[in-house]
Amino acid sequence: MTFSRPYALSIAGFDPSGGAGLLADCKTLESNAVYGLGVCAALTVQNDVQFQRVSWVSPTDILDQAQLLFARFPIGCVKIGLVESLPQLPELLGWLRAQNSHIRIIWDPVLKASAGYEFHGGPPSTLVETICSFLTLLTPNRPEMMRLWPAATPEQAALEVSAFCPVLLKGGHDRGPLATDILLLEGKEHRFATPRLPQGEKHGSGCVLSAAVLAHLAKGATLVEACRAGKAYTATVLASNPTLLGYHFGSTQPHAYQ
Repeated sequence: MTFSRPYALSIAGFDPSGGAGLLADCKTLESNAVYGLGVCAALTVQNDVQFQRVSWVSPTDILDQAQLLFARFPIGCVKIGLVESLPQLPELLGWLRAQNSHIRIIWDPVLKASAGYEFHGGPPSTLVETICSFLTLLTPNRPEMMRLWPAATPEQAALEVSAFCPVLLKGGHDRGPLATDILLLEGKEHRFATPRLPQGEKHGSGCVLSAAVLAHLAKGATLVEACRAGKAYTATVLASNPTLLGYHFGSTQPHAYQ
């Protein structure tokens, strides 16, 4: 039996190890029965444990890549990862909205490489509010949440930012037997927990989670359903092997929500 697949677009950095960025996003989308399109925003020199440098793709080249994709494919869902300039991000978000007024956008804020390289400091609160006004979902981990919006705790920061857009606070950097992600949506809190694995650390796990959420949104899931399914998929990648690079497994449900 032949199925048609929805399209989803990742705008992110190219990680040669395939654990994070564009390659990880497209693996995740494909494994969740969504056709993944990619726009390269940065070229990184790295592997799963070492980061050396980054070469940025110009805003013009980013838009030129995206323009041809939007001209050819019906793109309703976009994920944004590593970009050079946070102050210029609203311009990109506005351009995406101009291509499709109903577009759903996830921003996974890559502020620091797992090997320690600093991409961005903490942006001003007015910029965070402006960026969030375009978003369907913001997916920070706990350190990223505190950098984006300083507060007493990551939970408090996420709660305050959820006044501007839904926030999925990732729990991988927390402690305890469960890794719990918290979705703050329209004044309500939804929790998604999986057992914390002794060898579950993976390079690019945050990229995988946000891309998995994007895939389920593209297939028609609600935001709560997409976050729950994205968490479950990420758990399978974390459990796939004891190395820092997870394996992806294909889905047999291309239209699970339609």
